[in-house]
Amino acid sequence: MYHDLKRMFWWPGIKSDVATLVSKCLTCQKVKIGHQRPSQMLQPLEIPQWKWEGIVMDFVTGLLRTRVTKTKKLNLRYIASFEILRRTGPLAYQIALPLCLSNLHDVFHLSQLRKYTSDVAHVLEPESVELKENLTFQVTPVRIDDTSVKKLRGKEVLLVKVTWRRARVEEHT
Repeated sequence: MYHDLKRMFWWPGIKSDVATLVSKCLTCQKVKIGHQRPSQMLQPLEIPQWKWEGIVMDFVTGLLRTRVTKTKKLNLRYIASFEILRRTGPLAYQIALPLCLSNLHDVFHLSQLRKYTSDVAHVLEPESVELKENLTFQVTPVRIDDTSVKKLRGKEVLLVKVTWRRARVEEHT
């Protein structure tokens, strides 16, 4: 954003003003999460002195199954801002979930949580997600936006771009 503005405008302190604006922008906090660094150091494994000297496997069992919004794609989705209640491990936090999400486990890994910079202009209303008993939700197709044919070696595959509606949100796949 700074480079785009720099081409047409200039004022003293432009770089810090743009950085402040972007850090408080609600859209940037929701969407551009992949560009941010993790907020805590990862825990590295020990480097073995000789190959095949030590092989370690960790198995985690007995955890409850959760994906907040189950889709065919495994994409992360911003839901809302929640209060962190306590730290349960070096990289896990317990958060306060509303009653509509009470069937989910309330402990999340640090990689699933994002820092929120508050601003008085933000009006945050949690998206209503109506989950069924098996943690799925209803999605209805709205329209077909585009079609094309992809030619492979021995066959042709029809590609269709569809607009879906979930609650009041439209998505394209």
